[in-house]
Amino acid sequence: MDRWKTAWKGMLILAFWLGVWALLARLVDRELLLPGPWLVLERLLRLMGTGDFWRVTAASLTRIVCGTLAAILAGVLLAAATCQSRFLQAALSPVLTAVRSVPVASFILLALIWVGRDVLPGVIVFLMVLPIVWQNVATGIRQTDPSLLELAQLYRFSRWRTMRRVYIPEVAPYFLAACRTSFGVAWKSGVAAEVLTVPQRSIGRRLFESKLYLETADLFAWTVVVVLCSLAIEKLLTTAVNRARRRYTRGGDKP
Repeated sequence: MDRWKTAWKGMLILAFWLGVWALLARLVDRELLLPGPWLVLERLLRLMGTGDFWRVTAASLTRIVCGTLAAILAGVLLAAATCQSRFLQAALSPVLTAVRSVPVASFILLALIWVGRDVLPGVIVFLMVLPIVWQNVATGIRQTDPSLLELAQLYRFSRWRTMRRVYIPEVAPYFLAACRTSFGVAWKSGVAAEVLTVPQRSIGRRLFESKLYLETADLFAWTVVVVLCSLAIEKLLTTAVNRARRRYTRGGDKP
């Protein structure tokens, strides 16, 4: 019942903003400046009917997902390592903080000197996502309830069992928050890198060409594709993490 209520609320909110968009498009009355939602939908459906659309989307999706997953794995490992070693914490914290603070465009222009344009978007995504995952997971590890760790030590839990029964449930909310933030940042930075480096098969190249040739409806359509891909991957990852969390906390070894 709650799922239906949530779905209805989401549909009403979506309908409201589509109505606002349609009204603004009607007031502007210039497709070059602001095409209406139906025009964008029509253009999106036409694009989806071509093989090039799916090849381009798959190429961008592969770059961004691979960069994000690599950053998530590296971020979790770095968080565990820095929480165990004060030296690593002191050595890596300034670097990761600097990476998080430097503008995306600066990284793109610098990395373009050393990395090929087809690989660069994935590298940029990795650099942008890594500090987010590291900081969130490290915070989750440090905020783990000490009493639970004392109980684990009292019952002589192994390291693996302590991780499954204590750390994973405690850190999971921080990890999920990092994942939600990461995929939004990943698509923004990845597509921005594609726009500046224009790989042959990329959403960023299509956005650049749409702007160059004043095809505003195409620009909106490709933007919708980016948003939908980001939301879909975030939903899939969140579902997978929640299932893994329930599995580790409920199933597995017996007490």
